[in-house]
Amino acid sequence: MTRRTLAIALAVVVTGLLARTFAAVDITGKWTAAFDTQIGVQKYTYTFQVKGSELTGTAASDLGTTVIKNGKVDGDTVSFVEPLDFMGMLLEISYTGKIVSEDQIDFTRQVADVATEKLVAKRVK
Repeated sequence: MTRRTLAIALAVVVTGLLARTFAAVDITGKWTAAFDTQIGVQKYTYTFQVKGSELTGTAASDLGTTVIKNGKVDGDTVSFVEPLDFMGMLLEISYTGKIVSEDQIDFTRQVADVATEKLVAKRVK
C-alpha cells in the first residue's frame, strides 16, 4: 500500500467514525435557548422525541407552545417547522441545526420571509 492510499484509507475511517459519533447522539429530551430577535429576546424550551430519523415534540416560549412538524434527524443535522400563531397570524418558522455535541445544537431559523436568526440550544440536565 502506498502512503497516499494509506492516507486516503485512514481519512475514510476517521470520517466514518466521526459520522457515527454524531449519528449516535440522541437528542431526545429538553433543550433551552435564549436569543435576540426583532421583537426582543426570546426564551424557548424545546422538547424532542426521536424515533429512527423522525423528530417530534414541542417548542414553548412566552408566545405559547406549539407541536413541531416535519421533524427529521439525519446524522448531525436536525430540522423541523414550528407553526406559531403570532397575534392571530400563522407563522411557519423553519429550523435547521447541527448537533455540535451531546449537549449543544446550533440552529438557524427562518421566520417566514421576515427574518433569519441564529441560536444555540443547550440540553437541560
